[in-house]
Amino acid sequence: MADEDRLLPIANVGRLMKQILPSNAKISKEAKQTVQECATEFISFVTCEASDKCHRENRKTVNGDDIWWALSTLGLDNYADAVGRYLHKYREAERERAENNKSSNDSGNEREPNITSGYSRVLEKGSSSSAR
Repeated sequence: MADEDRLLPIANVGRLMKQILPSNAKISKEAKQTVQECATEFISFVTCEASDKCHRENRKTVNGDDIWWALSTLGLDNYADAVGRYLHKYREAERERAENNKSSNDSGNEREPNITSGYSRVLEKGSSSSAR
């Protein structure tokens, strides 16, 4: 696999670097490439640890908890703490979104996308459609 295929896109790395630096700061190509390689290696390192855990547990999907576990196991506690906080907030937001969707679907004639066919259908309150 070619380096450019395994590395994070250099434009994205440069954009992230620019967000942190003062607006008049310049970033050399060498600096972008160095951060690109380091960030890619970091992600690979953590993901490999999480993937090994999943493999030992006979699972195929790496999830957020696996990344959190890998960061903790690798002694990267500051990152693990940040990921733990993010996961908590993400799950809270997802729970609220699901509750809001459920309450709006229960409140009358709402349109809901039919994922299997790509068409929309009108849901009537109290209907028991087998397509749900």
